[in-house]
Amino acid sequence: MAQETKENKWNVFLSAFARVMREFGSSLLRGLKKVFSNGKTIVGFSILAFFILVAIFGPMIFPYDSNTDMANSYLMPSLKHPFGTDWLGRDVFRQVIAGTGSVLEIAFYSAIFTVVLGTVLGIVSGYLGGWVDKIIMSVTNIFLSIPSFPIYLLLAAIVTINTPVSLAVIISIWSWAGLCRSIRVQIMSLKERDFIQICTVMHMSKAHIIFKELMPNVFSYIAINFVMAMRNAIMASVGIMLVGLAAYDPTNWGAIINAARTKGLMNVKNIYILLYPLVCIIVFQIATLVLANGLDETLNPRLKVL
Repeated sequence: MAQETKENKWNVFLSAFARVMREFGSSLLRGLKKVFSNGKTIVGFSILAFFILVAIFGPMIFPYDSNTDMANSYLMPSLKHPFGTDWLGRDVFRQVIAGTGSVLEIAFYSAIFTVVLGTVLGIVSGYLGGWVDKIIMSVTNIFLSIPSFPIYLLLAAIVTINTPVSLAVIISIWSWAGLCRSIRVQIMSLKERDFIQICTVMHMSKAHIIFKELMPNVFSYIAINFVMAMRNAIMASVGIMLVGLAAYDPTNWGAIINAARTKGLMNVKNIYILLYPLVCIIVFQIATLVLANGLDETLNPRLKVL
């Protein structure tokens, strides 16, 4: 009898789990179909997907050799060296390919840290209110009132940066405040809506209200800010590397630009070398802006044409 009861509970659990997964899969497919119905979203995502594929498979197809070959320094672009070689005879094309992974890691980790921190604090501040809101907003205002880049430089000078994660942490420490304030405003507006008031009257748990009612209504804004956080992280990391405070990876696009700059831009060949990673950065920036704009047009109901 006990065995049958245990089996019944297990079957009920499996049935409920299967139902939840079917609903999740159906919702995900509907969401993806909706998102990719926008041309800007498709273009932006395609470019970012290209960078991701380059980061994953590029080093396998075009392995980077860091050994110097002074006899072949400053070679012009050719079939063997599509972007030419640098002052040490290293292939610039393979450097850019090898550095793509590092750049995307910094962007992804920084966006994760920024969005998680900003979203959690924004929801807590907006939903709980009172003294919790006052404390969080006081801290947020301090972070927003001080320019971020000088803080990045200060932190980078104090903390040893030897991995993409450590650089991402430094960038995200001062990047969450704007998102936090925006999420707070939206949560404060949403919690006055009728459906939230009904949940409160029905004594539903705060966890249910936050995760089942509030979060779905701010998810689109979080997704857009995730993309923009990636964009901002790239710019911040390049700026930090341009002053030589994060030289842990010489193939990172920012490190390549900094190395070419320090070698002297009076030499036209150094300008050619820094142009390649600079173009990659510009294309990445444009892709994130286009993707964010497409997501906003798709997911923001206020922008829909009636």
